[in-house]
Amino acid sequence: MTARNTSPGPRQNRAKVDYSTVTELPGLRTHSRQLSALYTRYYFARQYCREKDVLEVGCGAGIALGYLALLARRVVGGDIEPECRRIARQTYPQNPKIEVCALDAHRLPFARGSFDTVLLFEAIYYLSDPQRFLAEARRVLRPGGTLIVVTVNREWCGFNPSPFSVRYFSVGELAAAMRRAGFQTQIRLAFPDHPDSIKRKLVGAIRRAAVALRLIPRTMRGKEWLKRLFFGRLGSVPRQLADGAAPLEPLHDPPPGDGAITNFEVIYAVGKLSSPPAAVPQAEQRHFCS
Repeated sequence: MTARNTSPGPRQNRAKVDYSTVTELPGLRTHSRQLSALYTRYYFARQYCREKDVLEVGCGAGIALGYLALLARRVVGGDIEPECRRIARQTYPQNPKIEVCALDAHRLPFARGSFDTVLLFEAIYYLSDPQRFLAEARRVLRPGGTLIVVTVNREWCGFNPSPFSVRYFSVGELAAAMRRAGFQTQIRLAFPDHPDSIKRKLVGAIRRAAVALRLIPRTMRGKEWLKRLFFGRLGSVPRQLADGAAPLEPLHDPPPGDGAITNFEVIYAVGKLSSPPAAVPQAEQRHFCS
């Protein structure tokens, strides 16, 4: 799955980490499955954005900020990577509903109770302290607010870690982490991996071998030749997401039981606040975004 950026992990030198190399930048050549994953997660999130104040942490190049703003009252997109923020600001120079800012997911620069919805898509595995982010998300959410986390499933049989990643979650681990942070959590799954043809079985075997031998390129652009080999004709990541950008992927309920879930690629975790946050002091009734 694709990856996007928020903050460096432990022992990483921030000056040496360029998260734009693992970000879905406009114009990047990619396959229809990746475009479907991109469109599906934002289409799903829009139901929680209507007339809401929305924060997307790790917004990357802001591809979906305008799409969310069609329904939201206000959308703030935050990212740690300067190049991503530059692209996002150029894309929405005069939209009064959209704000782009620099932020660290571990220390959100907003007052308590600033937002109704917080999104973190394909980025939690870059965080050195995911539990701290979850606590921060709870802090900036209003009573009844929603946190949506989308991430690749580390138990998926085709799993390949990003070069800058710190920690990946299984379904059970992510649900438990969100519940510890005070969220009532529902899990959905996307992209079932059930090879139904000789070609798909062969592609899956080649992919697993490439992962085991560490032959997968480290950057998004470096992976283009592999995508052409496995998926054929490629499309382009759009500058702005729009309705009908790609086929929607249906979401599935987790199978019963507590066993490993190896045949689904993507986890959707939706957390609702289980209790109202503490009262907001008058001095915190504003947010800071630079």
